[in-house]
Amino acid sequence: MTKPDHKLPISVFIITKDEEDRIVPTLEAIAGLVSEVIVVDSGSTDDTVALAENYGARVIYNDWAGYGPQKRFAEEQCSQDWLFNLDGDEVVPEALADEIRQLFADGEPPHKAYSVPITEMFPTETKPHRFAFSLYPVRLYHKQAGRYSQSTVHDRVELADGVHPGQLKTRIHHRTVRSLSEEMVKLIEYSDLQNDDLEKKGRKISSARILTEFPLAFLKAYIGRRHFIRGFYGISTALNFAFYRHLRVAKHLERRIIKRQKQNRQR
Repeated sequence: MTKPDHKLPISVFIITKDEEDRIVPTLEAIAGLVSEVIVVDSGSTDDTVALAENYGARVIYNDWAGYGPQKRFAEEQCSQDWLFNLDGDEVVPEALADEIRQLFADGEPPHKAYSVPITEMFPTETKPHRFAFSLYPVRLYHKQAGRYSQSTVHDRVELADGVHPGQLKTRIHHRTVRSLSEEMVKLIEYSDLQNDDLEKKGRKISSARILTEFPLAFLKAYIGRRHFIRGFYGISTALNFAFYRHLRVAKHLERRIIKRQKQNRQR
């Protein structure tokens, strides 16, 4: 079995901007685990860059181009064949580090890509709730297995034909919420990015969804994602999510109205 202090042939890449309050636990958790840490920063005005360099990361500046393109750029800076993507607010617990070591204990892992459960933590939590909802994106993968999509809003790995990912068991701890107000600001910004993407693709959302989006999104978060078991932050985050989804539809319909009025004036 691979020794715990042996660095695995993996490049971790992290995209950042103003993460000084969260990036240290992220970097501490992977110290000694991987051969290379790449941080691609899009213009932090705090101590994110200095902190990352202090932990031995190679920091590269790149103008923000959207989630997919930024992660694609980060992939290209990595020297190892195996890649592991983390965000600046995510932590690899020791149990997950051990699970990854076990994968490489006898050489190459049996799969070329692995999905990793990621569980959101609220500000009052020191670890993820036992029954908290998790997402399962591909985060650990060989360069030949796939690359991040070029979508500006959807940061997901597009796997090559025939690649079937394995699945790790231990959850990444995602400390995504600093505060409810910051969460809402981010969601409002994200609603604009999503509408830009919809417009670019020529897709339309039904106007009927202006009535249904909020209640259905709330139920999706509060019941479907089990926020109901997580107290104050659970219901508050579910309401934030529902409002964001409603706002995305409202902005989309508003853009269509403005565009139609403009076309009528030009006739």
